[in-house]
Amino acid sequence: MHARIIVLFVVGLVLVPASIPQVARAQNAIPPAQAGTAKPIGKVVAVVGTVSIEHVNPVVVQASAGKAAQTKPGDSVFLGDIVETGADGRIDITFADGTAFNLSTNARMALNDFVYDPNGKSNSTFFSLTKGTFTFVAGQVAKTGDMKIDTPVATMGIRGTTPHVEILPDGSVKFSTLIEEGKEKVTQKLAAPPEPKREISPELRICRGC
Repeated sequence: MHARIIVLFVVGLVLVPASIPQVARAQNAIPPAQAGTAKPIGKVVAVVGTVSIEHVNPVVVQASAGKAAQTKPGDSVFLGDIVETGADGRIDITFADGTAFNLSTNARMALNDFVYDPNGKSNSTFFSLTKGTFTFVAGQVAKTGDMKIDTPVATMGIRGTTPHVEILPDGSVKFSTLIEEGKEKVTQKLAAPPEPKREISPELRICRGC
């Protein structure tokens, strides 16, 4: 059995290498009970330039599955949606738990899983970022449940931090994390193929077999 390496930011940001078998990630797939839900999980706050949202699941009568159109402020986003920005596009999305995402130009994000109940104990989020630059402020799911953000080289476990994620053309990913209390910034870049080093920086702690 291969030892699993988990890189842990002291501020609570967990990076799990993307080399973990796809079978493990399948556990984060959309739950069957939610696959056809028509309930919005968030709303578009602002749009600049070319932005589209593809509704993978049939969510409303006006929006056919697989059809993407120009997005506008006030549009709802649903479980399973794929958000893409063009070369001149940017978008701000706020989710039901207060999480706020900003996607820059040429970005792509899939909304794989989102469960939020203010009184629930099984809240979770799993979004996939495949290209572009993203900045987001974590909401209540990150603070009281399980929030994960997937990238080409690692999966981040979010615990109330404010990350800036940049997926570079060479396939590497640059993480900048703002520690909310002291406004201190921690930056880390992971190269592709993803093979975390044993000693990355004094700001990190490495745990084998966690």
